Amino acid sequence: MSTPPPSDVTPSPEVVEIERALYRITYLSSRARQHERLMAAAGVPLDRAGAALLRKMADAEPMRPGELAARLGVEASHVTRTVQHLERSGHVVRVPDPDDRRAQRIELTDAGRDAVARIRETGVRGMQAALAAWSPQDLHTLATLFHRMVDDFLAHSAGMDTPSPAD
Repeated sequence: MSTPPPSDVTPSPEVVEIERALYRITYLSSRARQHERLMAAAGVPLDRAGAALLRKMADAEPMRPGELAARLGVEASHVTRTVQHLERSGHVVRVPDPDDRRAQRIELTDAGRDAVARIRETGVRGMQAALAAWSPQDLHTLATLFHRMVDDFLAHSAGMDTPSPAD
């Protein structure tokens, strides 16, 4: 995929500040130390790749490793290694694909579902504590705008993935 040319439109100061804030929150949430604290508080000994894979799987039906890799935006070999670790730890199992018996899908076990629930619960408790001084209206507004922003990002990204007639 080619990189789109820079826009001739000067971004508004608000968009610049939104990008800065998103960078800061992404940096904070992706730090190894933050992940280790979250996993320790949740009582779930998983690396970042394993936790991300479990969270993605919890929101979907069992899927083939290649589909999981595509949804995570990583190489299939990365998913294969992570799935092997999660199988050994009892968080996932491979099951036959009902559409093609030669293929397999990855499925969460009860332990995997429990791990995701504990990770999410711990994350929500931390967020609740950090935002405790916010009014219910501010929290509602933030949640609404965040969802709207993510939906717009996804729509924009899908448009970028569609080849133009000149391609």
